[in-house]
Amino acid sequence: MRILAVVLSGLLILIQYPLWLGKGGWLRVWELDRQVVHQRGINGRLSARNEALAAEVADLREGSRAVEERARYDLGMVRSGEIFVQINEAPTRMPSLSGELRTAASRLD
Repeated sequence: MRILAVVLSGLLILIQYPLWLGKGGWLRVWELDRQVVHQRGINGRLSARNEALAAEVADLREGSRAVEERARYDLGMVRSGEIFVQINEAPTRMPSLSGELRTAASRLD
């Protein structure tokens, strides 16, 4: 009777091995599920990007305002008769004069 219990428990362990550690086991299924969730996130971001690009292409095909806007901002183009004005903002912090002198003195050494 004891031998039968050992044999049955051994068979039970052998049956459980492929279920947990085999090629199609639970551990592999959990890993694949994690990869699917990750890939769905990537696909969602790429899908949103594709939709934005498709909308931009449609704008460029249909209207001249989108082409003009792109020419102005990306290429720096202006219409004839317009004046281009570029405003450079002043630095928020003026460098200290003593710091400039120190760096100039250290370069001389």
